[in-house]
Amino acid sequence: MKRTLINNLKEDVVAKISGWAINIRNTKHMIFVILKDSSGKIQVSIDKKSQEKLCEELEGVIANSIITFTGKMVKSEYVKDGGKEFLPSSLEVLSKSDALPLDETANIDTRLDYRWIDLRSEKNNLMLHVQAALVEGMRKFLISEDFTEIHTPKLIGAASESGSDVFEVKYFDRKAYLAQSPQFYKQMAIASGLERVFEIAPAFRAENSNTNRHATEFTSFDLEFAYIDSYEDVMDLEEDLLIAGLNNVKALYGDKIKEYFNVDIIIPKKPFPRIKLQDLYQELKRRYNYQIPDFDVGDMNAEAEKLTSKYAMEVYNSEFIFVTDFAKTKRAFYHMRENDMPLGFDLIWKGTEITTGAQREHRYDILKKQAEEKGLGKDVEFYLEFFKYGCPPHGGFAIGVDRLTMLLLELSSLKEEMFLFRGPSRLTP
Repeated sequence: MKRTLINNLKEDVVAKISGWAINIRNTKHMIFVILKDSSGKIQVSIDKKSQEKLCEELEGVIANSIITFTGKMVKSEYVKDGGKEFLPSSLEVLSKSDALPLDETANIDTRLDYRWIDLRSEKNNLMLHVQAALVEGMRKFLISEDFTEIHTPKLIGAASESGSDVFEVKYFDRKAYLAQSPQFYKQMAIASGLERVFEIAPAFRAENSNTNRHATEFTSFDLEFAYIDSYEDVMDLEEDLLIAGLNNVKALYGDKIKEYFNVDIIIPKKPFPRIKLQDLYQELKRRYNYQIPDFDVGDMNAEAEKLTSKYAMEVYNSEFIFVTDFAKTKRAFYHMRENDMPLGFDLIWKGTEITTGAQREHRYDILKKQAEEKGLGKDVEFYLEFFKYGCPPHGGFAIGVDRLTMLLLELSSLKEEMFLFRGPSRLTP
């Protein structure tokens, strides 16, 4: 007999169900097992007098064991949770559990040590389903817009972008590096004639950062597309992308997110507000008496990002706001410039930067000059080759999927949200 998911059970129809015994209660006359699978949970009721054999098979079995029951689902006015119970005729213990090494009060480090157990809770399971729905909504949108999903190398022969903050690995008789991003390769795809590409894949940053929003390995959602007229086109596309992702999450899990996380999914309206960095500095000073520190001038920092979101809500009633006109010293060499100003942006959501995007410099001579200006030589020689034989104007951005999910659910740290967190002090499990 094939297994039936709990939510698909039909009244008085013989079925086989399997799942976690999340609770086993042994009373004078009955044994009650709360069985849970990916679709839901149900009370399994075993009569001690008439089902002695089943009771014997459950001796020594504790909660979190995996059990299969065969029997019938019936309606019951005595069952508070769902008004249904399962009356088994046979059972099989598939996997016995030991006593769990943690409970709901465990600290985050203990929870991460036993992450596979920590993730069994309905709340944490929901968190991963939400992330999948967010990515699914964004992926479907891009495919509908004629984007092609690509898969770029994560082992690379030269340190990407800045040449720092990379993990070095031994690659046979030479050195290799783990890719910080697919930036160079997605631009190579544009030079290959694909025109519209995206990738959802791991990225690696060798930053000794111990903040709530940094990880040494994370999932990056990258895209690049050609024949744009302005970086405004890139911002327009990101608005549509995020709206598509959030709509999918709200449709599938909006009610459950409210129940478990007490968060309302707000679908933003286009266009998102946009402000130049120098104008933003003035607003932050005037409204909140905040002066950007000298070493951050031309850029943002965590405090400025929080205040920027406060400003966006007060002035525009928007959770999102684009900030443009950053200093060239604070932006990558491949950002196109106009009057020496990078044609790019950051997108701030709920007090945190979620995207750096830009129109890219596609003209070989200018790009080579800007790379030399940043002190980049041999590390980017292979990249510059992409532009010697014709490349259309293009732009793009990247979104950290884990950071996006953390902010969506208003969690305190990436450690809470990521399936398995990797940071400077954590490499297991």
